[in-house]
Amino acid sequence: MSDPATNPTTNPAATSFPAPTLSLPLGLEVLRTYSGALVLLEILFGGLVWILVASSNVPVPLLQGWVMCVSVIAFFLSSAYLTLLITGLADRINTDWNFLDVFYHFIALLFYFSAFVLEAAVTAANGGAIIAPLPNSTTAVMCIHYPKGNVFTVLTGNQYGINVVATIFAFVVTLCYGCSLVMGFKRWRI
Repeated sequence: MSDPATNPTTNPAATSFPAPTLSLPLGLEVLRTYSGALVLLEILFGGLVWILVASSNVPVPLLQGWVMCVSVIAFFLSSAYLTLLITGLADRINTDWNFLDVFYHFIALLFYFSAFVLEAAVTAANGGAIIAPLPNSTTAVMCIHYPKGNVFTVLTGNQYGINVVATIFAFVVTLCYGCSLVMGFKRWRI
């Protein structure tokens, strides 16, 4: 018989799960990597998309509601992911972080691409509405030039400018998620 003092029994729960697979550094060192910097840019520019669409008073709620939903959820999920890496809690959760990184960035890329396309559609469908006072009058008239397509939006000049900037930032965030996906895939396959 073996002596329990010389041969301790191992806990089966501790040996049944593999160690977490994570090829990114933990702590603030993650921000020195390209992947960490891209996640930070996703959070920064994604927050700007969220703020810009909200500040345009969401003139087309059916389309821009999806843009708001995607930008808010992606903002919080990316923030949580970066928080797990910076605090080092990712090392305590037994999972394949490289696979989760690829999976998350793939889903986020698909959703953000759809949000970018819808935001661009809202901006491009501006019907060219011009609100101007009538000559020699204090009343204003709205002139709408119908575009060739079926759908048009009526945006003020301020709303149009805000939506143009939101479209540009949505494109930048989409590119950031795409680059993160490529880098995550390379880390996962190694």
